[in-house]
Amino acid sequence: MERVSLGILATGLCVTLISGCGGDKPSTAASPPEAVVPSLNTSASASASPSARPSPTGPRPFAAKISKVTRATVKHSWHAGCPVGISGLRLITMTYYGMDKKSHEGKMVVNADSATKIVKVFRKLYGERYPIRRMELVDKYGGSDFKSIEADNTSAFNCRNATGASSWSQHAYGHAVDLNTCENPYVHPNGHIEHPRCVKYGNRKRKDPGLIHAGDKVVKAFRSIGWGWGGTWGGPWDFQHFSATGH
Repeated sequence: MERVSLGILATGLCVTLISGCGGDKPSTAASPPEAVVPSLNTSASASASPSARPSPTGPRPFAAKISKVTRATVKHSWHAGCPVGISGLRLITMTYYGMDKKSHEGKMVVNADSATKIVKVFRKLYGERYPIRRMELVDKYGGSDFKSIEADNTSAFNCRNATGASSWSQHAYGHAVDLNTCENPYVHPNGHIEHPRCVKYGNRKRKDPGLIHAGDKVVKAFRSIGWGWGGTWGGPWDFQHFSATGH
């Protein structure tokens, strides 16, 4: 997800919605609430066979493969009129470290200009054993951002508008990633969280696996490629969201 801020014009006759993926970033960053009640392939590294098994000493080595995207790959998440064409997207198939402390193979679609950077980030996170619930294309959920979040899914490209706005989300460009979407919820300025089972994670003092905190290894990994974090917006807070623009 990404943020939306409300600004009321002096005339009081219209409301402008500004999204973190399409609008201006807040000028100040308040502290988040402590608790919330209410196929052509380009190998980014040596690819491991999907059937590869963890070594006796631990999870198998990280591997990633970058491939061109077909229409079938983005059947639900792309449509005519999207700000980036199918040829401008890439499918990343890569290893991730699961909540079960085992290696898994995940898939993510991003902009072609960001593919190698994203591989770099997730290579670092894998090395740090940062746990990820699942990594599936949003197309598995019919292109529904809401359903993907309900599944606690980590994903990137989805050709949709920013939350509550008429402008494109950074996800529509393939320039944003949402990570562990339940443990890192989108929190409205009033503290509301849309997904009931994720409400407890509005308390950012929690130390549950997968939570993202200011200055931690996840924030630093994305910062290393110049991407910003929605957890610094200052209301709303989009703790799952990282993007090239920081919005």
